[in-house]
Amino acid sequence: MSDSKRNTIGKFGLLSMTFAAVYSFNNVINNNIEIGLSSSPMFFIATLFYFVPFCLIIAEFVSLNKNSEAGVYAWVKSSLGGRWAFMAAYTYWFVNLFFFTSLLPRVIAYASYAFLGYEYIFTPTTTTILSIGLFAFATYVSTNGAKMLGPITSVTSSFMLFLTLSYMCLAGAAVMGGIQPTDPITVEALTPQINWAFFGVTAWIFMAAGGAESVSVYVNDVKGGHKSFVKVIIFAGLFIGVLYSVSSILINVFVEREALKFTGGSVQVFEGMATYFGLPEMWVNRFVGVVSFTAMFGSLLMWTATPVKIFFSEIPKGIFGEKTVELNENGVPARAAWAQFFIVIPLLIVPMLGSDTVQDLMSTVINMTAAASMLPPLFIMLAYLNLRLKLDHLERDFKFGSRMTGIAMVSVLIAIFTVGFLASTFPTGADIMTIIFYNVGGIVIFLSYAWWKYSKYEKSLTADERQLEAKAAVQQA
Repeated sequence: MSDSKRNTIGKFGLLSMTFAAVYSFNNVINNNIEIGLSSSPMFFIATLFYFVPFCLIIAEFVSLNKNSEAGVYAWVKSSLGGRWAFMAAYTYWFVNLFFFTSLLPRVIAYASYAFLGYEYIFTPTTTTILSIGLFAFATYVSTNGAKMLGPITSVTSSFMLFLTLSYMCLAGAAVMGGIQPTDPITVEALTPQINWAFFGVTAWIFMAAGGAESVSVYVNDVKGGHKSFVKVIIFAGLFIGVLYSVSSILINVFVEREALKFTGGSVQVFEGMATYFGLPEMWVNRFVGVVSFTAMFGSLLMWTATPVKIFFSEIPKGIFGEKTVELNENGVPARAAWAQFFIVIPLLIVPMLGSDTVQDLMSTVINMTAAASMLPPLFIMLAYLNLRLKLDHLERDFKFGSRMTGIAMVSVLIAIFTVGFLASTFPTGADIMTIIFYNVGGIVIFLSYAWWKYSKYEKSLTADERQLEAKAAVQQA
C-alpha cells in the first residue's frame, strides 16, 4: 500500500473498531454464570494486564514488519522462523473449530426466542444434531458468497451496543431507585475466590478481552501514527474494561445468577428488566432474540469461510495440496471449508456424550474454546520474548518500553496464560473421559498433525531453503 493511502483511520474510527472486535454482552453472561459478580474486577484486571499490553506487543510486531500485511504468520516468522509461524497461524484456524461448538447452540437458542418469544429447550443430542445441520447450511451459504453479511452484521452490532447501554442505564437507575438486586452487590460477592476452578475461568476472561490482534494490524493506517494508536488503544482498553466491569455488576439486578443460561442468558436479563419496568415481555424477548440471532448467524457465516481463506492463503504453498487451497468462483477455498465442516462434527458429538443437559454441554465447549483460544496469543508472546531477548537490536519505529520492561511484561503474561490454559484444560468436576478425549486429545491430535504436515513440507525443500526457512524473517533480510 502506498504511503499516500495510509493514515486514513481517525481516532474515533479505531475506537469503534476496537469496541466491535472486543466487547460482547454474551461474555458477561458466561463469566457471571461461572464465577458470579467476582467477574467484574477480573474483567478490568484482564484489560489492564492482558488486552492493553498485548495490543502494544502486536503494535511492535507491526512496526517490525511494516512492509508486510502483518498477519499472525508474519509476526511470528519475523522472530522464530517458518515452523513456529505456521504453528501459530494454524492454531488461529484450529481455535475457530472449537468456537463453532459454542456458537452453534447459541444461534439455535436465539432463533427460538426470535420466532417463538421464548427458548425451546432441546436435549444435548437434539442440540448437536441441529447444530450439525445448521453448520452444513452455513458452510454451503458461505462458500457460495454472502454479500449482505457485512451490512447486516454492522446493523445488528449497532443494535446490540444500543441494547447493552440501555440495559446498563436502566439497571443502574433501578438500583439507584432502591431495587434490591436478585444477587446482592457486596464486597464479598465481588471478591474472587482463588482456587483451581477460578484459574480455569480466567481463560474465559482473557478470551472475552481478546480481539487485539485484529485491531493492531491497522497501526500504520491510523492518523498520527504509532503515538495516536497507543493513546487510543489504551483509552479503548480502559473503556471496554469499565464497560465489562459495570455490566458484570449489574447483570444480576433482575435475574439471579443460578437462573441464567449460556444459550439464552442475554434475553433473560432483558426479560427481567422488561418485567420490572412493565414493558411487554414477549415483544422484548422477540426483539432481543431477532437482533441476537441475526448478529450470531451473520457471525457464523463469516467465520465459516473467512479464517479458512486467510489461513490457507497466508501459509507457504506446498504445505497443503493445490486442490485443498483452490478458490472457487466466489474466492473461497470450498474444499477446505467442507473439510472444516467434517472436522467440527466430532467436536460437537464428543462433549454431547458426556453432558446431561445443554447447560453442561455449553460449559464444556466454552471451557475448551477458552483453553484453545489461549494458544495463538501464547505463540505471539513467545515470539515477542525471543525478539526482546535475542533480536532487540533490530530497528523499528515503536517499542513497548525498554528491553527489560518488554521481557518482564511478556514473561508475566506467559506465566498467567500457562496456568489459565492448564486449569481450563483440566477443569474441576469435569468428566475424566471428556477431558482425556476432548480437552487433551483434541489439542494433541491437531497440533501433532500440524507439526507432521510442516515436517513433510520441510523435506520437500533443499538444504539451503530449509536453513533459510528456519531463520527469523528479519535475519533473512
